[in-house]
Amino acid sequence: MKKSFSRVIVKGGVLSPAELKQILELAENAGLETISLGSRQDILFIGEGEEIEVEKSDKFQILSPDETGSENIVSSYVSADIFSNTPWLTGDRYLYILEQFRQKTVLKINITDPRQRLVPLYTGHLNFIASEHEDYWYLYVRLPDWEQTEMYPALIYSWDLAKVAGTIENLLQEDPDSTEMLFDLVNDAVQTNNRTVDQSLEIPFFPFPYYEGINRVGADSYWLGLYWRNNKYYIAFLKVLCDLCADCKIGKISITPWKSIIIKGIPEKSKLEWEKLLGTWGINVRHSMLELNWHLPVNNKSALELKEYLVSNFDKNDISTYGLTFSITDYTKKAYYFTSIIIEKNHPPKGFEELNLKSTYNLLYAKNFDPNTQEYIVHVQEVDQVELPNLLIELSKLYFEQLGNQNKKSKKSSPAKELVITEAYQCKNCLTIYDPIYGDHTQNIPAETSFDDLPIDYLCPVCDAPKADFVKKKFSRQLD
Repeated sequence: MKKSFSRVIVKGGVLSPAELKQILELAENAGLETISLGSRQDILFIGEGEEIEVEKSDKFQILSPDETGSENIVSSYVSADIFSNTPWLTGDRYLYILEQFRQKTVLKINITDPRQRLVPLYTGHLNFIASEHEDYWYLYVRLPDWEQTEMYPALIYSWDLAKVAGTIENLLQEDPDSTEMLFDLVNDAVQTNNRTVDQSLEIPFFPFPYYEGINRVGADSYWLGLYWRNNKYYIAFLKVLCDLCADCKIGKISITPWKSIIIKGIPEKSKLEWEKLLGTWGINVRHSMLELNWHLPVNNKSALELKEYLVSNFDKNDISTYGLTFSITDYTKKAYYFTSIIIEKNHPPKGFEELNLKSTYNLLYAKNFDPNTQEYIVHVQEVDQVELPNLLIELSKLYFEQLGNQNKKSKKSSPAKELVITEAYQCKNCLTIYDPIYGDHTQNIPAETSFDDLPIDYLCPVCDAPKADFVKKKFSRQLD
């Protein structure tokens, strides 16, 4: 099949060195010298305007850009064990969970840790976000036709993520229009080990991390981040890198949404070999943060040139952008934005597409400059390119002026929470919890209804087990 562009699905953005080498050989056989990386942690074969012939593969999903019916799962495995993380969510836990997803996914799925900043939380249709309860996840849903993201009214068990996601995909024909409707449909279709949502999701603010170079983690291990500013990774170099991973018994290679590669678990005794590899191939791993914190559309020359122009202006003015992230985009679907500052390129007015009109831009920034708020504020509209550097410098200064103020406010308004032990009741069949504090809104049971006061015909909302199948247990929770 001949295409100028192909996309290779890489589930969760993680693959073995052997798998990457096989993908590189497919690209090489198609006449390519480089591969590129996508914003959903996939691999791209780009033919530079010429058609390329890609061999069929039983092992890998290779799709044309306009092909529907399959999406890549995004995960924050890439940040596990090297950046801030929820204690129970280790790299191994991600791998076990990703293994459960064995079917092609129609919906965009994100599986993320709220304590990391490298991978966006809400850019999927189904966004699983780790909770403080071990092996339980919040689910934030924004199906393709929905305008807003809504929280699913239960925590999902780790080993049910794939089951719930698959069930929701099968239910799309029912046109669910709310998470309450979705919850009822899912519970009618499959048995799951849900848990009551007993506290709202809290997403702590951390500055955007520096993800390049050789960095120590732990006492005797390192991780390596690789970034190409033009998003063209040389196949010959990557094949040698895969061989060195195998020699060092490194089992996984990760792709980030920022079109970079991270390799974890480099033994201290092998650090010199990795430095020699980078030096031999002339690989730069010391880009400034000014370059690393940008998200650009794939294979878009004008966006790359605009970024270089803006970064050059930042550099000349000696401006710091530590903690900020930027996007250049020509679409206006804010649900897909995941950077602090957005540079929107405006489309020409209808009827004037053929004229060579000067491009204009809009600037937006996330509330508190935190993209996880999902709220974007318009700063300016319809400005020329020459005006952008000073406007972005103005926004950068605004960011640093307010940095930390939000945390101070939350500390004043949110004193330390006390951990207490409470009694609740758990279904012995599916492990669903009934907590009297919260009641059961699915059966119109109000909060503060004791288990003894439940009607005799009360049934488990998930598996329809009778009231008699609930067992009293003690659980810890934080007082609000």
